Amino acid sequence: METLLIVDDDLSLLESLKMHFEDIEHDGAPRYQVVTATRAAEALRVAQEVMPSVVILDMKLPDRTGLDIIEEMKSLCGDARIILVTAYHDMETTIRAMKAGAFDYIHKPFPDLTALDIVVSRALEYRQLSRRAATVNVETAAARLGDIVGTSSLMQQLVKEIGKVAASRATVLIHGESGTGKELIARVIHNYSYDEPKPFIGINCSAIVDTLLESELFGHEKGAFTGANAVKPGKFEMAEDGTIFLDEIGDMSLMLQAKLLRVLQEREFERVGGVKRIKLRARVIAATHRNLVEEVASGRFREDLYQRLKVITLQLPPLRERRDDIPSLVHHLLDRINEKVHKRVTRVPPEVLAHLMRLPWRGNVRELENVLTRAVVLAPGEVLLSDNLPALEPTEPEHGGHLINGHSVHANGHSLPNFLVAPIDDPSRIPTLEEAERMLIELTMNVTKGHKGKTCQILGISRPTLERKLQKYGVRQDQQA
Repeated sequence: METLLIVDDDLSLLESLKMHFEDIEHDGAPRYQVVTATRAAEALRVAQEVMPSVVILDMKLPDRTGLDIIEEMKSLCGDARIILVTAYHDMETTIRAMKAGAFDYIHKPFPDLTALDIVVSRALEYRQLSRRAATVNVETAAARLGDIVGTSSLMQQLVKEIGKVAASRATVLIHGESGTGKELIARVIHNYSYDEPKPFIGINCSAIVDTLLESELFGHEKGAFTGANAVKPGKFEMAEDGTIFLDEIGDMSLMLQAKLLRVLQEREFERVGGVKRIKLRARVIAATHRNLVEEVASGRFREDLYQRLKVITLQLPPLRERRDDIPSLVHHLLDRINEKVHKRVTRVPPEVLAHLMRLPWRGNVRELENVLTRAVVLAPGEVLLSDNLPALEPTEPEHGGHLINGHSVHANGHSLPNFLVAPIDDPSRIPTLEEAERMLIELTMNVTKGHKGKTCQILGISRPTLERKLQKYGVRQDQQA
């Protein structure tokens, strides 16, 4: 039986609610033991005595407001869920109540008691989740280097590579999808490369317009252009003998690529509008989410610069390829998020953790952090709730469709290759990789009616890659773009 404390100075309403909840049964027995109070001081005393599971607390009490005693009530009752009730529709008070830790905030008079029943039931459900989650420790034996979290074989291998890279001053190219933590890896390499503090200067090449990027990188002299009222050192100069980090270098224009190549070859540069040669002493680490091999093939990136940058290449795995790291990442990110938003959401029920591990995470760790931040902000207590997480994508297609790379694809009369739909017992019937690739591309183009954008999305490849493969396999391209 759950103990329910109702606090209200309206005696008729108090008696009505007491009778209502005492009449509710569960498995043939009363579900609630109901205790009441009419004043804040009495409510705090009773709460300490009976340790209620749920408190229905009126906002306006004779001696203090309900909002005033929420924190005291929570400290006295442990994991009790507090539902604040008021006759006033005040948005500011609602926000203050939720911020103070109220589980919910509802208004009276109640049109019926069904809504209140639902809120109380939910409060009990989440309290039980909290208790179950208390026995689940989402911390695993994480292999951490700086802020890198993960025990998967992919992350262990990456950490080993970082250790080797940190022992040299070689140029490093970091490749990984958006949100995988390329700047984090660059900072870790930097931190472990020096025995004493050195400058780490980063610049996002895609965030600055091309006309300003050269000045940002190399600096400018006074009068070099309109608005250049003083000498300004650039990022390469500011990095001194530390690290210059060029993020999203794949977005750099061909003109600037040529200038950067010359700097890397000669290990010196000059400011815009200047003639004095300045030595490049910093180590260069570059990063991109683009496939630079494809960019080179399409003429959008200089091959000689690519060769200069890829002295050492690190490939960051997407989160979907290291799902075993999600529990330790969740724990690590929750610590950071709680500190940032001033909450204490520390418990993750097993089913919520399982839900997180099944999501596709196309935005990788950055998306995970954003999702957790939203869930923490909306959590009514210390438990992370699945209600505040994205829904799972369908795992089975409807109407006889087929899943390719997690996407529901409908054949629309097009026959699927046998290797996609039926087991193969005879090894000689297994297609080569090229044959399988060609069949899959043909199938997807047929299903999307030749729409190349949708085809790229389903197959998880870039537009230039699709164009090359269509040409390579002779697949028809005379349909939608």
